[in-house]
Amino acid sequence: MKIFINILVFLAVALIIFNITMLDFSNLFQGESAVAFIGIAASLCAVLILLIFKTSKKIEDKLNDKQ
Repeated sequence: MKIFINILVFLAVALIIFNITMLDFSNLFQGESAVAFIGIAASLCAVLILLIFKTSKKIEDKLNDKQ
């Protein structure tokens, strides 16, 4: 499970980098830049959710070890 989460985090970061290359900094909220901006925001949310899940699994493992 840990490897799968790490792969998903890596893919989300790769999508962020790809979408940054698609941005047109002169028109950030028009055309393809808007789609890239939304993709960056969605990928950041995915990374955040995966990191929270990973942290909760570590906490759960520590609690199960103590019992």
